[in-house]
Amino acid sequence: MANPQRGEIEAMIGGEARVLCLTLGALGELEARLQAGDLVGLSERFAGGRISARDLTAIIGAGLRGAGNAISDDDLARMAIEGGLRGAAEVAARLLKATFGEAEQ
Repeated sequence: MANPQRGEIEAMIGGEARVLCLTLGALGELEARLQAGDLVGLSERFAGGRISARDLTAIIGAGLRGAGNAISDDDLARMAIEGGLRGAAEVAARLLKATFGEAEQ
């Protein structure tokens, strides 16, 4: 079960309820994978609202591994995510919100 106080969320992936969390290690993995440079670059990349399927796979995969799931991005790419592409985008958005909080208006 996900603990929101730790930045965890839960999502149906591969037919199972799985916990995701962007730990510092997972964020470092994302920075390197997406060549974002640093956390500011990473948050700016996602703040624009434009996101690729590769970004979704990287975010969700890092979140799964951050929560202790031994799932590679290749394995994740073959799994069904509840809600399809829209569901994957919602999982990524919820995970980023749990990690970075609400954007300031």
